[in-house]
Amino acid sequence: MALLEIKNLQKDFSGLRVLFGIDLAIEEGERHAIIGPNGAGKSTLFNLITGKYTPSQGKIFFKGHDITGLLPHRILHSGIARSFQITNIFRSMTVFENMRNAVLSKRRIPYNIFSSLSRVNGIIEETERMMSLVGLLEKRNDLAGELAHGHQRALEIGLTMAMDPELILLDEPTAGMSKSETLEMVWLIEKVTERKTLIIVEHDMDVVFRLATRITVIYYGKVLVSGPPEEIRNDTRVKDAYLGQERVMDAVRA
Repeated sequence: MALLEIKNLQKDFSGLRVLFGIDLAIEEGERHAIIGPNGAGKSTLFNLITGKYTPSQGKIFFKGHDITGLLPHRILHSGIARSFQITNIFRSMTVFENMRNAVLSKRRIPYNIFSSLSRVNGIIEETERMMSLVGLLEKRNDLAGELAHGHQRALEIGLTMAMDPELILLDEPTAGMSKSETLEMVWLIEKVTERKTLIIVEHDMDVVFRLATRITVIYYGKVLVSGPPEEIRNDTRVKDAYLGQERVMDAVRA
């Protein structure tokens, strides 16, 4: 049984159809990349999986349970966590405060400024462990909004991982990064998703072919092809519809 199974998933917005019947199975332990041109429906698919949108038709199953249309917090606590294309952090809080909030959320402990959080068993230790995991322990007292872009993305991934998810969804994690920052982010993603299941939406083909064990190409709301990276590199339909021969060859040579 697949960890995540999507059956005939469709979505329209006031008559504008975005997804036309997506079928997809994500196996446990996979690193699965979703690629496609702008407007193909990749972010809509993420929003449906995580409960931000409700499908117009179709079903989503996680660990065999129907999660179609569940509220986002229920999906989150079922074991699915995501990052966003636009960094989603509390910019006026410190790195430590951001991470602590995520740890509290995982434990379903409400934040109460009148209670002594230092007395809550293991909260500080777990918060420090997560900051260390993403390389931000030394920046614990820095305001999140003042971090470099790469560190902000690392913090967001840390917030995602603090929920201890079984399935991680990363939406454009290297967007806006320099080449060196991208390499560091790829290394971080490899590190934190070890023994986890990952779905990643990413435009940088070097990142996709470095991380993914399987790739699905969505072309204007439909699955064009799905398979191992080598098959996707050499698929004529993919070259024609999205990558282009030159970009595929560049990825192969990388």
